Amino acid sequence: MTHKNLLLSLLTAALALQLSAQRNVSQVWVADNGNGYYKNPVLHADYSDPDVCRAGDDYYMTASSFNCIPGLPILHSKDLVGWSIVGHALADRLPQAAYDAPQHGNGVWAPSIRFHNGEFYIFFGDPDFGIYMTKSKNPEGAWEPPTLVKEGKGLIDPCPLWDDDGSVYLVHAYAGSRAGIKSLLAVCRLSPDATKAVTEDVIVYDGHDADETVEGPKFYKRNGYYYIFAPAGGVATGWQLALRSKNVFGSYERKVVLAQGKSAVNGPHQGAWVDTKTGEDWFLHFQEIPAAGRVVHLQPMRWVNDMPVIGEDKDGDGCGEPVATYKKPDVGAAYPAATPAESDEFDGEKLGLQWQWHANPRPWWAYLNRDKKQLRLFSVPLPANAVNLWGAGNLLMQKFPAPNFTATAKVKLTPNKRIDGERAGLVIMGADYAAIFVEKTPDGFTLSQGDCASAEKGRAERVSGAVKLASGEVFLRVQVRENQQCTFAYSLNGKKYAPLGQKFTAQSGRWIGAKVGLFCQRPKPFNDGGWLDVDYFIVNNE
Repeated sequence: MTHKNLLLSLLTAALALQLSAQRNVSQVWVADNGNGYYKNPVLHADYSDPDVCRAGDDYYMTASSFNCIPGLPILHSKDLVGWSIVGHALADRLPQAAYDAPQHGNGVWAPSIRFHNGEFYIFFGDPDFGIYMTKSKNPEGAWEPPTLVKEGKGLIDPCPLWDDDGSVYLVHAYAGSRAGIKSLLAVCRLSPDATKAVTEDVIVYDGHDADETVEGPKFYKRNGYYYIFAPAGGVATGWQLALRSKNVFGSYERKVVLAQGKSAVNGPHQGAWVDTKTGEDWFLHFQEIPAAGRVVHLQPMRWVNDMPVIGEDKDGDGCGEPVATYKKPDVGAAYPAATPAESDEFDGEKLGLQWQWHANPRPWWAYLNRDKKQLRLFSVPLPANAVNLWGAGNLLMQKFPAPNFTATAKVKLTPNKRIDGERAGLVIMGADYAAIFVEKTPDGFTLSQGDCASAEKGRAERVSGAVKLASGEVFLRVQVRENQQCTFAYSLNGKKYAPLGQKFTAQSGRWIGAKVGLFCQRPKPFNDGGWLDVDYFIVNNE
């Protein structure tokens, strides 16, 4: 190859990478303003109870995933503003067989992620079983199977601390729904390899008087002080505490260091303190927004008299309030905008990392046909005790990515000819849900739009619009707008869309935001079923 041809080849490859990166940046929410500033939230998606650690120039985040699988998402950033999904610590299943069926709101609660001695650790609580730990030397690769560190009902929100003398401690909270007590923080000692609790809990903070529902603690050490950062006051209305002590078991001095103040950000709390190699300090936390779930904000942070001040402290009392926009962190270099994956053309070796099932999946729920660049979802019968999609585990879903977006899928239902009632389509899922779906009936194919109010209470679906189709092939679309209003539509040619049914107001699920995705169901067990082929799932601003 000549020098000229080599240079042309390199330029072509660089352009291809640049175009690929541009395609992968969200069309509906980018926090990087492109002028050295960012806007909050940095993730307008339901990454509940976020925690972050730094390893060199890289930042890694994880978040609560509850009953959804793959679980414990791993997000990566270079600048704390742009984030990409790079893997999951629970890639295949939750460790208990109970999650082979949907367990809404159970499962993985409030994890913590730490980088220690060349390894990444994640601790998480399952309120029904206890506190688990998993670790990996490569956070973007495989993680070890979870180890049960501390068994017990109602033990939640764990975070480890490796002390200067090699001792390992764990702070955690209690879930009142299981333990019968809440608003307490406890510390115990772990074995040197952090795999087992070796002492009983010591209560180090009682929030009943001033900080009801104190939970979600994160453990740090700085300048000889032990710090517990913890939210209190409830998800939607609370505040952020910083507790400090010279003794790991207390007593701890208390200060409120972040609250809503005059900002529009309700309940700003629960998250992570991280620093940069240039010496800056930052704090990431969530805000609960109806339907969207718990979105992630980034706040500047500084230390004053060995206490953190988070956000903007306009009156100088040591308690800040959230910022809407701010100068990007100085991480020593500039990086392009990055966002979590949303659209999927199903042309890779695996499903996009944005997708999650609502229960431990079976291998035959989906087939990625790389030759045809299609996803095939096989029809799955509803469990015997389920009356609507709330009981279905094979919902393939992703988070709402922005206040306004449109999701479009090209699909084709191929039913089992011996079964009527197989159906598949596009769904907005929460405590209430709505869907647009193709169904095989005795008279042929029907396209319907319907919803289900109070799905978790076993209510039946209702249909608000239906049309006949000549085949099972159709383009499906849902538009979601800032007031959580969802409008469903369809097209036979992918160009002109017609609305179908009624508008639907999206609702959060149990501890999670609303989700958008796909389903394929059959009405009863049979020795085989049909399937839904999906050419693409596109998220944009149309």
